[in-house]
Formats: sequence, C-alpha cells, structure tokens
Amino acid sequence: MKVEQRQVTLQTENLEVGYSPQGKMDAFLRRSISLSAVSGEIIALIGPNGIGKSTLLRTLAGLIPKVSGTILVKGLPVDHYEPERFSRLMSFVSTEKLVVPLMTVAELVAYGRFPYTGWLGTLKKEDHQRVADALQKVGISHLSGKLINEISDGERQRAMIARALAQDTPLILLDEPTAFLDISNTYAIFQLLHELAAREEKTIILSTHDLHLALQKMDKLWIMLDTTTLEGAPEDAILKGWLQRLFHDDKVGFNAAKGEFFFRKEPVGTLSVEGNGRACTMVVKALERKGYQVNRSSREEIHVAVREGHKNISPEWDLLIRENRRTFHSIYDLVSEL
Repeated sequence: MKVEQRQVTLQTENLEVGYSPQGKMDAFLRRSISLSAVSGEIIALIGPNGIGKSTLLRTLAGLIPKVSGTILVKGLPVDHYEPERFSRLMSFVSTEKLVVPLMTVAELVAYGRFPYTGWLGTLKKEDHQRVADALQKVGISHLSGKLINEISDGERQRAMIARALAQDTPLILLDEPTAFLDISNTYAIFQLLHELAAREEKTIILSTHDLHLALQKMDKLWIMLDTTTLEGAPEDAILKGWLQRLFHDDKVGFNAAKGEFFFRKEPVGTLSVEGNGRACTMVVKALERKGYQVNRSSREEIHVAVREGHKNISPEWDLLIRENRRTFHSIYDLVSEL
C-alpha cells in the first residue's frame, strides 16, 4: 500500500530566538532550533518554565523577530510573505485571558476573518458562513450572541480556537491553551484540537505542561532543553529517555513500561497482593503510591487478597498481617490501616 506523503508546513533550521544582548534587558537566547511539522499532525511543545516556549511560538508566529536562522512556511522563508498573505497561513492563540466588554462571541470569532475583509472589515456572506462553521466545530454555536465576559474560561478558550478556525489557516499555534481550565475542559480542548488536526488537515502546535495528556494525544513532541531541542513521537521520547532530561531533580523518574512519571523514594516496606481485575490494579497503584514494594509472585508477611465484586456487590480487600485478617470496603481505609 502506497503511503501518501504529507506536506511539510513549518520548518526551522538553526533558528535562534530570544532577546538581543544589545537590548536593555539581559540577553535571553535559545540556539540551534531545528524542527519540522507536517499537515494533519498535532504537536506539543514541552520544556521547563523559562526555557523559551512562548518566545519560540511568538517568533514562529511573527510577533517577535528571530535573532538568526531560518523559518520556512510552506517551503518559503517567512520574509517572503507579505503580512496579509502570512495571516492567511498562520494563526496564533495567546495564553492571556481575554477581557473585552460588550463584545459577543460571534464578534470575537469574526475577527478571524480580518485577513480577508480588508481595512473596512465588512463581512460578506462567505465570511458569516465561516464564522458559523467555526462556532459549530468547537461546539459553541449556542453562545454566539453571549458577551465574552459572560461565559466560562473553557467556553472563552473554545471561542479563541474558533477565531483561529475562522481565520482558515493551515497552521495554528497555541500558547498553553489549557492554562486556565479545569480538568474536564482541559481534556475536552485536547480532544477537540486532536480531532481538528486530523479532520481539517491542519498543523496544530501547542505548548503545554500536561505531559500525561501530551503523551496520550500528540503525534509529535518538540522538547526544549537548556542546550538542545529534540523532536519525535511520544514513544520515541520514552524509548530514548528524553523525558527524564526535563527534570534536574534525580528524585523524579519516568517509568517507560507504564508511560508515567514517579517520585523515587526508599520503599517503606514490602507486601504481596493476590487477585485480578480493576480492584486489584487500583490497590496495587495505591500501595505503590504510598511507597510499598508490591510482590505479585510470592506471599509476604503482609498480604492483601482482593475479592472482586459481582453485579451490585462492591469489591473487598482482605489484609492479612501475620495471619491476622481484616476486611476493608475501600482502598482508602485499607491504606490508612497500613
């Protein structure tokens, strides 16, 4: 089967971003940034605080000048494009909270059509349709007449994404799009962006501190470190040990088998667990979180036997310490006893 080659939409070569030493502020430079992105993929830009993620995104979006190196969009240097043409290729969603009195959601989204309407900003029938389509795609059509300051943070972030969609660019950059959102809205926004990248064949690049979701939902990671920048699939990052390099604290580790981070600490004790199913998986997780080394192959002096519930019967956990048995109906009570 022939695999279709996707188009490279964004590429950097030996890019240097930051603030020039000639400025009044202290110099801040990140050098040798060589990265690429293709159509239809979603990329997470990750790295420690202060490493330059926002600076890189703003440089790619043309909001601040590069120091040196090359940025290619659709195979051409960004300097090749006039501002109006560039605004039809790339849109940017800031991390800043938008507070605009007396502006409706639909009016905010309509600003995305500015590259197509000229200085007068007159919306044609096609522009209104693009706005309606963008609102529908992010699931907030019912909010079109609401004022921006009357909707929730999650709804406001969807409106900002809708504005970028109305701008109809092949590239969308987002600086920490879930920074102010709760867990539910964070997952919803990640899922929305993932679907948009695949369905609309757009290249979506976002910065995030949520490594767990980045490993689950991203096609590629861009990892910024002090002296280098790495790129690859989340699985590449796991296999090559890149994620561990994000932490300067040797107490934080990454379990490649489980695909999750953990805190290194001396075990508080060893015990054994017997059983199967979800109730067993959860009790092992809780015991390891509390610092116990769990043995599944042989019986220790402290032993937990899991009895999985059936139908309306909840699971139970039997704790045996030197043959003294106690039964618990919640993992919290079991762990508290230990």
